[in-house]
Amino acid sequence: MRKRAGTGRRAGALIVAVAAVGTVAGSPARARTAGGEALPPYTFDSAAQPVRGALSSSDARPLEAGQAYRDTLGKNGKVYYRVALDNKRNTYVSVVAVPRPGGTVDHGDGFQVSIQDDSGTECGDQRVSFSSARYAHPLAAYARRVVNPDSSGCQEPGNYYVVVERTTKEGSDPADWDLEIRHLSEPLLKKAGPTGIPEAWPSATPAPLTGDPKRRQGGSGVHDAASLTRGEWRSDIRPGQTLFYRVPLDWGQQLFATAELGSSATGDAYVSSALVLSLDNPALGHVDDETLGYSGKQATLALGPQRPVAHENRTSYNEATSGMRFAGWYYLSATLSPEIAKEYGDGPVPLTLRVNVLNAAKGEPGYDGDPGPFAVTPDDRKAAEKGASGAQTAAAAERGDSMRLVAAAGIGTGTVLLLGLGAWTLVARRRAA
Repeated sequence: MRKRAGTGRRAGALIVAVAAVGTVAGSPARARTAGGEALPPYTFDSAAQPVRGALSSSDARPLEAGQAYRDTLGKNGKVYYRVALDNKRNTYVSVVAVPRPGGTVDHGDGFQVSIQDDSGTECGDQRVSFSSARYAHPLAAYARRVVNPDSSGCQEPGNYYVVVERTTKEGSDPADWDLEIRHLSEPLLKKAGPTGIPEAWPSATPAPLTGDPKRRQGGSGVHDAASLTRGEWRSDIRPGQTLFYRVPLDWGQQLFATAELGSSATGDAYVSSALVLSLDNPALGHVDDETLGYSGKQATLALGPQRPVAHENRTSYNEATSGMRFAGWYYLSATLSPEIAKEYGDGPVPLTLRVNVLNAAKGEPGYDGDPGPFAVTPDDRKAAEKGASGAQTAAAAERGDSMRLVAAAGIGTGTVLLLGLGAWTLVARRRAA
């Protein structure tokens, strides 16, 4: 099984952990209040390392490829990190910003992440913000530095700087936002591929899925996002809660996703932007989002049609099209407005996701190296069928490593014992002779 970025690599502690083989670390404790169970906190990558963003590029701390990090960002804060880049791989640095649950936000509050070279040239950036849904929920965005022989900027190897800048309006919650940061790299192609995208593409919505939805509760973060395949999936979502899911999309495949809020028997008041459904790509770049109003009757929203996954999509200036640039796990997140609690109570609301994946998988575009997270493996497909999260697959892989190391250690110890026993027997026979 190929290991993904952000999974723990604790080989040095495997022998010590032998007695604990078969156990899995528990999820974060859920605080309880007098009114009932509080919302589960965002689940951060368990392998994330603490890092402190600098106020100046001169003091920026390094971010290593394949590693996840945690930091915080204050009101209107601007911080710098450093990445050492070559000219053989593309680079993506993503940030998931996690505001305090229940905090007040306004239209336009958000953040921007960018990569700059040592002269301050912008290599690639993305900005995300709260739009019509003016309630706090996690936001994801990425910056990118793409190696392109036809470009004159941001092509030299050396130090580059990741800049994260938050925008907070007056009246919005000034509390710090937690940050989950990832640094991923993508190999170049062995030979240049297509540099344009077709004007015509299949954007028609497929026939709706029908049948009985299967239960599959969403996770509380990217790290424990529940895996989905094509089908109908039923969860329960509480006011103010965000649920995370992931869907494997291979080259040439196309995603269509809808979310339905079930009807309520307790009222008919209208709540605008009651549900937000977002789509992020395997590097956690934002692709699309939609909102839905709710008045107690069943209501459905659909993400806009996205192009089939293709390497050449990155040549588009359209952010949604550009985001469908590689194979791998695509992330869906659904957030229910806290205003629902005022009109319908703080109990769970039925949520049904309908996921349709069209087209057979095509071959990869010809990477010059291991694509890492930008591929769909047989193990990924198995995880999607079982609903396993990235956290669960990482834990299973680590347990497998533990067992292999224990077996190797056992074989080695047994060999030493046999050799020692053989030598002792030989000496005893010689003495007897």
